[in-house]
Amino acid sequence: MRGVLAGDRRVLAKTITLVESSLPEHRKVAGRVIEMLLPHSGNSMRVGITGVPGVGKSVFIETLGTFLTGRGIPVAVLAVDPSSKKSGGSVLGDKTRMEKLSADPLAYIRPSPSGTTLGGIASKTMETILVCEAAGFEVVMVETVGVGQSETAVASMVDFFLVLVLAGAGDELQGIKKGILELADAIAVTKADGDNIENAMRAKQTYEMAFHMLGTPDSIWAPRVFTCSSFTGHGIEDIWDAIVEHREMLTRCGELDARRRKQAGQWMWRLVEEGLRERFLSLPEIKEALPEISRRVERGELTPTAGAHHLLFCLDSRLKV
Repeated sequence: MRGVLAGDRRVLAKTITLVESSLPEHRKVAGRVIEMLLPHSGNSMRVGITGVPGVGKSVFIETLGTFLTGRGIPVAVLAVDPSSKKSGGSVLGDKTRMEKLSADPLAYIRPSPSGTTLGGIASKTMETILVCEAAGFEVVMVETVGVGQSETAVASMVDFFLVLVLAGAGDELQGIKKGILELADAIAVTKADGDNIENAMRAKQTYEMAFHMLGTPDSIWAPRVFTCSSFTGHGIEDIWDAIVEHREMLTRCGELDARRRKQAGQWMWRLVEEGLRERFLSLPEIKEALPEISRRVERGELTPTAGAHHLLFCLDSRLKV
């Protein structure tokens, strides 16, 4: 614990590896470590960053990260890479995509596989955030695998949710779901440089109109739209200023503490659901029945609903014993 609090990168990396481990003995130790670090956490600005593949998430994060470290602000980046559904493996190439930031003494980049968790985040991301906060990082950025099926998972663990979008790809609103707009604290139209500046400005107006039509359910903060360029640095400082302003507003009205307490409860239930799934699949009755039921469903001999009922019946039979 002392090594983490002292900001020792080697100890920090080992602690996060321990937290991410699926081995039961490691989980017990990790739980005790997190409990000891908890009083030293919670002081960072947690920023979630998402966007479709090709929008330039990694280069944007590197540009924003180097802007912050240039101001003397320690930055941790939790970059989640998608895991292969076939092998379970992950490329984890974010350090190669952020060469400048990874060499910065005030920055720490931790790539993690998303595993089977929905929402483009790793199952231990929240715990990893706490560890990085205890290590003294003032800003923790969580990069997700992209706009997908459950971005609420990302929004449920950060203070500020930033969505990166592209311009000039037809109808801009077709590339982003209404639910994402409702979660976003800000949208940034990337690659606003060279011949693409006019397209970016038009896209900005489109998203501003979309926010206006949706209304603002959160009266504390009205979502904003920016244009930015990771190549020229345009818009980066404006985005950071908005993140700081958002944090100050939430803190003044007490909403930050209330939001984080709610997020902790939501994350607990996500872990409960994940744990129940793991335990369900580890039962001998399920292990025995699952291959045949899966084959019958895939061949069309059983509907998915009937297949699920068969598996749940195996569980019911076990519980009655």
